[in-house]
Amino acid sequence: MKLTDEQKREIIACIEAGKPLAQKYRFLIFGDAREVELVWNGKTAEVCNVVLPFQRIEQVDEPRSEAVREAQPELFDKKSGRQLRGWANKLIWGDNKLVLSSLKSGAMREEIEKADGIKLIYIDPPFDVGADFSMDIAIGGDTFTKAPSVLEEIAYRDTWGKGADSFIAMIYERLQLMRDLLADDGSIYVHCDWRVNAFMRLVLDEIFGKNNFRNQVIWHYQSGGRQEKLFSRKHDMIFLYTKSSKWTFNAEAIGTPRGEKKRNNMKKGEDADGRIYWSIKSAGKIYKYYEDEKITPADAWTDISHIHQKDPQRLGYPTQKTEKILERVIKASSNEGDIVADFFCGSGTTAAVAEKLGRKWLVSDLGKFAIHTTRKRLIAVQRQLKTEEKNWRAFEILNLGKYERQHYIGVNPNLSDEEQRRQIVAKERDYWLLILHAYRAEVIENDETFQGKKNGRMVAIGPINLLVTRLFAEEIILRCRERRISRIDILAFEFEMGLFPNIQQQAREKGVDMALKYIPREVFDKRAVEKNQVVFYDVSYIDAKILHSGGKSKNPQTIAVQLLNFSVHYSQGSITDTEYKLKNGGSKVIVDNGRIIRITKDKKGVVTQKNLTPNWSDWIDYWAVDYNFESRKEVVQAKDPATGEMRELWTGDYVFENEWQSFRTRQERKLEMTSAYKEIPVNTRRKVALKVVDIFGNDTMRILEV
Repeated sequence: MKLTDEQKREIIACIEAGKPLAQKYRFLIFGDAREVELVWNGKTAEVCNVVLPFQRIEQVDEPRSEAVREAQPELFDKKSGRQLRGWANKLIWGDNKLVLSSLKSGAMREEIEKADGIKLIYIDPPFDVGADFSMDIAIGGDTFTKAPSVLEEIAYRDTWGKGADSFIAMIYERLQLMRDLLADDGSIYVHCDWRVNAFMRLVLDEIFGKNNFRNQVIWHYQSGGRQEKLFSRKHDMIFLYTKSSKWTFNAEAIGTPRGEKKRNNMKKGEDADGRIYWSIKSAGKIYKYYEDEKITPADAWTDISHIHQKDPQRLGYPTQKTEKILERVIKASSNEGDIVADFFCGSGTTAAVAEKLGRKWLVSDLGKFAIHTTRKRLIAVQRQLKTEEKNWRAFEILNLGKYERQHYIGVNPNLSDEEQRRQIVAKERDYWLLILHAYRAEVIENDETFQGKKNGRMVAIGPINLLVTRLFAEEIILRCRERRISRIDILAFEFEMGLFPNIQQQAREKGVDMALKYIPREVFDKRAVEKNQVVFYDVSYIDAKILHSGGKSKNPQTIAVQLLNFSVHYSQGSITDTEYKLKNGGSKVIVDNGRIIRITKDKKGVVTQKNLTPNWSDWIDYWAVDYNFESRKEVVQAKDPATGEMRELWTGDYVFENEWQSFRTRQERKLEMTSAYKEIPVNTRRKVALKVVDIFGNDTMRILEV
């Protein structure tokens, strides 16, 4: 296209000044290369290609009946009834960008392809700009608002903190990874509301192609408040795209009978088989519509309501959707045995419905509380299916494995290797200095392993926005032994599930006293740091014992586990600050060193405190037992550095096989303190593991020897 002299001068002036060209010049210079394109600040064609190993830390499986075991001995253990082979459903904790990238190009891709690939993806991303990962948790008759973890807050900041363009950038990259992971005949449903639906449609057109757009579903509901200055917003959008021109759509599975309602200008009749129909004559032809024929729902869903407050399926999760939506989606766009995926799984609705409908599933979430909520929900589904004598599959809980440093401190990958190294060093040092100052520790310079020292103990600091993994802790133990260091504190915002107490025991066996401590959110509050109000709290501790019953030589005996105590040290909020800021007649719930306290100030300004967790058991939301820990090694797929080929490696740890559990629900708040008894051979040594998950979703393990 010919440019005017004025346009040429403007382009030259921009180039000389080092300024970006106005968007209009993209089309003036390059013509009609692309009719319509969504452009935002910072748009890039780069897609994450990091491949990290998945660590299987837990398997959950309600044992089958004896008849099922005998009918399918190749799939289930003859004695326990637990699943041995075949696809195990997957619940993954981690950043879904890294999860998707590792699924797409890692070892698990082969496992997915053997199961015919992912045929359906449903996502309900956090499109609410007010969403901040905080959770309301019921404590007796009170509600405590749990602040988001630092990992969750950083994810929120990166998604919404920079405005709509940061949300689009986040979802754009993840949708590209989902498209690559989806089977060729697969479909994707993307749920959103008025905040981002215009952006989402354009993003999906660009990634999947506008020719693969199939439906814009309107989900209309009656719940919600009234508006006085605009029309009330009472619908969401669900966009349906396919990867290609071939896809699954089961109209019959989601249809509803036409029914016997009278139709205008139609005549009622009955055919020779006794079927009732309505007929109409048009353009010389007679059209018959049978009452028992099923009608496929239109693209406006008015027959599905939000979950009401007292609905049994409500789990208190802020973005939870009704199972009826997922039933329609899964029935329509998948068949029994297909894999269904959800990478913003929240409370686990997609997984729960997929399990009930006989589909395989794979879901993930960044929030630890979401993973715990989903675990409890799926255990309840397994129990329900067992009662109904229906099939189900075991499911695994997985972590992402070792992280590379540049992924947690935000290094620009476009820089040269030397510039990246300098940026890593500078950013890490700023982060370490902040934590060490709050911890009141002495700074150690130029040490690749240890950042500080306090009271004769070395200090190592975990990454800011990723969890401390077993590999991280093992590296610290190795360096301690090499340098003859006997005492070490590891400070972290988050620890890998199932990490303790095994890692501390491993350290003790090698002569290292290892303390694991959580970094509190208050490290970012300068006033709290200067007033020495920042408390780094220890990980939780479980006290329990083995109960024995019966048993003679060469005959089985039975054992059970009894919980005796559970101690936590969390803090969120300050008693002094809360009392000072609280208005007369107000109240607030805080956490102070393992006690959840309601602080109330009456109309006269008199302050009172009430401990809402007077018993140690009040902190426990869930606990489970593995009666034969160390019976199943944890194996990961990793590249052999010598050959570059994938091979299985033992991590040195074991999978927690969840054999018994007790947990609280909204309907049932009581918790059993003694597990069921389990038969084991006498005169044998074994380790029994118990896992406790507190009301915040944090897990702790204890190993007992029998």
